[in-house]
Amino acid sequence: MSTFVLLHGGGMGGWTWKYVRALLEAKGHTVYTPTFTGFGEREHLTGRDVGNATHVQDIVNVFKYEDLHDVILVAHSYAGTVAPGVIAQVGDRIASVIYLDAIVPYSGERIASLMGYMPEEQVATLDAMLEAGEGPVGSGVHEMQRAAAKEHPHLMDPAREQWLLDKLSDQPMKATAGRIAVGAETIKQPVDYIAAAVTVMSAMHERARALGWTMHQHPGDHALLVGDPEGTVDLILKIVGRKVSA
Repeated sequence: MSTFVLLHGGGMGGWTWKYVRALLEAKGHTVYTPTFTGFGEREHLTGRDVGNATHVQDIVNVFKYEDLHDVILVAHSYAGTVAPGVIAQVGDRIASVIYLDAIVPYSGERIASLMGYMPEEQVATLDAMLEAGEGPVGSGVHEMQRAAAKEHPHLMDPAREQWLLDKLSDQPMKATAGRIAVGAETIKQPVDYIAAAVTVMSAMHERARALGWTMHQHPGDHALLVGDPEGTVDLILKIVGRKVSA
């Protein structure tokens, strides 16, 4: 059986893997679903200095204190910016890397400008404010997601979508405006990328292809891990099984 470390997306937390985790554990796998500082049940720990480097350290510490080896690392959405930093530090403990409709950043980029939320110059100014102990602590990602869901409901049961939306929490502004020190181009080992059909990550799909990553398609939307956990788990296990048999 395999050991999985599942990394969550923006405005979410380890809780978002509830359905995927249950399915994997039912098949005998060991699953860790850590929550980044400032998100979910750890939202009270947010601050202007909480950003990508903090979240990389969050996960490196999970590997260290749980004594994890031969791990399958799965990164959803925002976690695509965290995974490269983790791999740079504990890559020898990671057997397989899977990006689940995740951001594919290059070193030095910032999420806010990369995703088109605001111009790079404006983001850099905001980051400088944060470094000086000024500016907004949160980025309002949770409210952006709720507003988007009103215009374009998720491809899932309405009750489950409400569960997802109710639990969303803010994302530290530093995570959105700060530079990503270690980008996806530094990952030396093979990466599998699961691309959702209905998503704001289409440009990230092209980046994954350009990096030579192996692409897999899912007919769902960006929240596929909640909307279709069964299909998500099937895809992940097929990828893992292919690597093992190879």
